[in-house]
Amino acid sequence: MLGIVSRAEGIQKAVEAGFDLVEIAPNADPPVCKILDFGKYKYEEQKRLNEARKKQKTIEIKELKMRPSIDIHDYEVKMRSAKRFLDEGDKVKVTIRFRGRELAHQELGSKVLERIRKDLDEFAKVEQTPQIEGRMMTMVMAPR
Repeated sequence: MLGIVSRAEGIQKAVEAGFDLVEIAPNADPPVCKILDFGKYKYEEQKRLNEARKKQKTIEIKELKMRPSIDIHDYEVKMRSAKRFLDEGDKVKVTIRFRGRELAHQELGSKVLERIRKDLDEFAKVEQTPQIEGRMMTMVMAPR
């Protein structure tokens, strides 16, 4: 802690110490500077950023595709997968695909999505309510 000194004096003291004068907070009044090895400072800063990036969890969206006339066993298998995805912290997009005359009975797809919502209620919350896009009805669920 040298206190408030002129820029020339700060540079001179840094040269005498064999280090660099680095501006830490340029917007402060007066600007804050430190005498340190700039190369080592940049290296440690990069290392700290990489460490923070490693600890980040990227949230992915996993998609489950179903039909309105899905069988009980197939439904249970899909629900196990959905629970696993939600436990891993990923979002789940459930897609009901209509073919042919199924398109005229969209209430069947709504019933399937409602059943999924009830079954996964303790694991997830609905992030995007069921929407119809062409021949598909989709709903997105995020982990609680």
